[in-house]
Amino acid sequence: MLGAAEVEGLLTPSGAADALAVALRSGVDPESCPHRSAVPVPSGELLLMPAAGARYSGVKVAGVAPGNTARGLPRITGSYLLLDGPTLHPVALIDGAALTALRTPAVSALALRHLAPPEARRLLLFGAGPQAHGHLDAALAAVPALAEVVVVGRDPARTGQLVARAAGQGLEARVGGPGDAAEADVIICCTTAREPLFDGALVSAGAVVVAVGSHEPAAREVDSALVRRSAVFVEARAAALREAGDLLVPEAEGVIGPGHVYGTLADLVAGRRAARPGYPQLFKSVGMGWEDLAVAEALYLATRAGSET
Repeated sequence: MLGAAEVEGLLTPSGAADALAVALRSGVDPESCPHRSAVPVPSGELLLMPAAGARYSGVKVAGVAPGNTARGLPRITGSYLLLDGPTLHPVALIDGAALTALRTPAVSALALRHLAPPEARRLLLFGAGPQAHGHLDAALAAVPALAEVVVVGRDPARTGQLVARAAGQGLEARVGGPGDAAEADVIICCTTAREPLFDGALVSAGAVVVAVGSHEPAAREVDSALVRRSAVFVEARAAALREAGDLLVPEAEGVIGPGHVYGTLADLVAGRRAARPGYPQLFKSVGMGWEDLAVAEALYLATRAGSET
């Protein structure tokens, strides 16, 4: 059994990004990953995310309870059950919220390794919760030249805490607003917003925007103007065109067509696609079961390696 403390101590977002890259290079096909199941419940929703591989299989059961924030409790709860692939015998039970808090920044870090210009210095971070903290670490590992961080959050106390944490890491850090998108080299959105957070016309060509906050067809963090003018990358076309409101809303408006996605995470890792010069780069993540499995497997193997030394 791996609790939150064990998960945080075993693997960094950068190490988890390495595990995702290994999975893709080993032949994992995100397009064939089983769909996420969502079941509405009185307090929010239950999510079921299975995935299978040759060595291991697994399933995450996650609860999303928006009211928990007011209670001082995590918004995302749940557990991950890792199974031996050939026998389906359970081998590990992992804290689901901690796994999600690690996996999502790792996916973003892997995308940033391929999309962010090496000279990028300014990070604009929307959100101040656990995902924002994880994405700060992920961005710093993936884009070493980052030196300035601007945080935009709804809760002044949590926003101030994240700014202080960034400053403690030697960065120039401050609280900002949506208008700071004009000067940002990297923009990361990890919020519960259902409407765009900033004016996409402000984003400069060559800047990178990562949006991870939503997997609902009607919710989005970026506007249609940004989507229209960007080179869009996703984890898998099938998942994005099923769940990504950031893309589905502009398509419903007639702003983009169904073929607007420029490439996938697998394309980037394999070298089939790269950042498109002269355009903003937009990476839209919805979160997928194969990612949970890859990171859960890496956590389990790290535990086994530690027990053998």
